[in-house]
Amino acid sequence: MSEEEPRFGDPKLAINRVYTRNGDAGGTRLVGGQAVPKDDLRIEAYGTVDELNAHVGAARLGCLELHLGDLASDLRRVQNALFNLGSILATLPEDVHPKQPRVEARDVTWLEGRIDRANEGLPTLRSFVLPGGNRANVDLHVCRTVCRRAERLCVRLARETTLDEQVVPYLNRLSDAFFVWSRYAAHAADDDEVLWRPDDA
Repeated sequence: MSEEEPRFGDPKLAINRVYTRNGDAGGTRLVGGQAVPKDDLRIEAYGTVDELNAHVGAARLGCLELHLGDLASDLRRVQNALFNLGSILATLPEDVHPKQPRVEARDVTWLEGRIDRANEGLPTLRSFVLPGGNRANVDLHVCRTVCRRAERLCVRLARETTLDEQVVPYLNRLSDAFFVWSRYAAHAADDDEVLWRPDDA
């Protein structure tokens, strides 16, 4: 299957009501219909992935403002992949449909390629970096930290239940990508990275 061929197909849904009042008692339902409390670990996991997706949207706009179209395009792909990942997290293993959207090994490999490409022209780091330099750099650091939190939650979830095997590797690689992309956003815009200086505390 080539990269251009559809893997999952278009969603088949219609959203015509925003509120249902069904969650007023603190519960929600998974894709398979199971009732769970809203603070269930599975809900925390895919809720954090959703939160991450919103931050990626902000970072993408920052990249467009800096005319970093290639990076903005990569971030749009990440947004779609995160929705796919959330779809799997919202579904118990026994309810997953063969054609249900998910992240796959090829998505992890794609991230590795984008990391290597963005990292090629960056100077070697001689210190840790602080979020700063420009807005896109900061937003991508926020993405990195939220992604790490999502990863931690999924690691905890995997100890309690069977988790799709690509979820944690994808989030792990994605957080690395956000770090490299944050550096790339600063250097591509000719902005200085903010380096950690312990004595400046």
